Amino acid sequence: MENIFHSVRLDDEKCQGCTNCIKRCPTQAIRVRNKKAYIISDRCIDCGECIRVCPHHAKYAVSEHFNEIVNYKYRIALPAPSLYGQFNNLDNVDYVLNGLKRMGFDEVFEVSKAAELVSDASRRMIESKTLQKPVISSACPAVLRLIRTRFPNLIKNILPLFTPVDLAARLARKAARKKTGLENKDIGVFFISPCPAKRTAITNPLCYDGGIINGAFAIKDIYPVLVQTMDKLKSDDINPMNDSGIIGVGWASSGGEAAGLLKERYLAADGIENVINVLEELEDEKLNDLDFIELNCCTGGCVGGVLTVENPYVAKARIQRLRKFMPVSCNRLPEDFHIDLLGWTHELTPSPAMKLADNVIKAMQMMSELRKIEAELPGLDCGICGAPSCRALADDIVRGYAEKNDCIFWAARSENEDILPAPFRKKEKLSEANTENSNDFEENFLKDD
Repeated sequence: MENIFHSVRLDDEKCQGCTNCIKRCPTQAIRVRNKKAYIISDRCIDCGECIRVCPHHAKYAVSEHFNEIVNYKYRIALPAPSLYGQFNNLDNVDYVLNGLKRMGFDEVFEVSKAAELVSDASRRMIESKTLQKPVISSACPAVLRLIRTRFPNLIKNILPLFTPVDLAARLARKAARKKTGLENKDIGVFFISPCPAKRTAITNPLCYDGGIINGAFAIKDIYPVLVQTMDKLKSDDINPMNDSGIIGVGWASSGGEAAGLLKERYLAADGIENVINVLEELEDEKLNDLDFIELNCCTGGCVGGVLTVENPYVAKARIQRLRKFMPVSCNRLPEDFHIDLLGWTHELTPSPAMKLADNVIKAMQMMSELRKIEAELPGLDCGICGAPSCRALADDIVRGYAEKNDCIFWAARSENEDILPAPFRKKEKLSEANTENSNDFEENFLKDD
């Protein structure tokens, strides 16, 4: 099992064992045992779906407390473009940026600015024809972890570039060192995040070394104080700080990244079920005519993250209105820039979470046993056993984590089949008398009045 940090946590005291979460988890990382949910660490991708659906608020995401910034001499905020969609009647991003400085940050570096640079780098890499098409965006860390867990054959299609927030952190930190003369340890860089997956990626990055970003604040935690601060700002207090355009801010919602490539043959999907459907079709080679695929686990894109405060569709509409007042783009890479400088430093490898065994022969034997057990189970996928599906229960049984009697239908059949609902009882051959009665019934039923 991988020893990794997770921002999604479980509050045992609040959990009622209701099984809502096990149905929504895209990697089947949750089980209910002894009336309490349990998260399988090496399968969790921190997408936040369990937070979204838990009626008892037993799932939550951890993030830094705002007082953390006092530990640094120079403090930099990295606002996600999805932050702009949280405010009603916002027609000038500078209100948000100046509000953040009033809250205690010394500098604000827009993630949307870095997004425009990543868009430029992506266009160049795709045009170079060195990538396997269709190219899959690497911007959503939950999608990245989903692919390495459930769709490892598609790793070769992923765009091997820094995400906008990682690039923004590097550029902001470099500028701060030059401006202040301070060492890295004295500069605090904090991301204002819409989702727990990005919080996890900061602490436990997959494809490059961490330590560039010191922490993340949830948008929902920053929002109340930021709104009050912005309300106190007067027009004379607003300094021009916005340095991004339509392409950068468009990354906040689904389709924004793909549209920024200025190409026609692309697909953008959001919502975990839709993402999985697209990845399954990709594995079946049904989408090979596309150049680029943008995938976001959250509905609507980053504006739908579970750490935001506004309805994702409302936030998306606000982003679209806000972009009308912006230039197309404010940032491009130099023509002689080496794209490799923005590339991953570590190779993305498949997760072993779903492997039955390292030994191929043993894994095949376990798979054969798994299929046999699955065929004996009712196939209802009811979740009463605490697993999300009958196949997942069979998998748990093979691994030694569960027993057949955890299925109530299996237990009832083995003890007293008469208590089972009719569809699950053994079908006996009809006697001749029963067959005749059956035929009489059909004749009477079909007979005209």
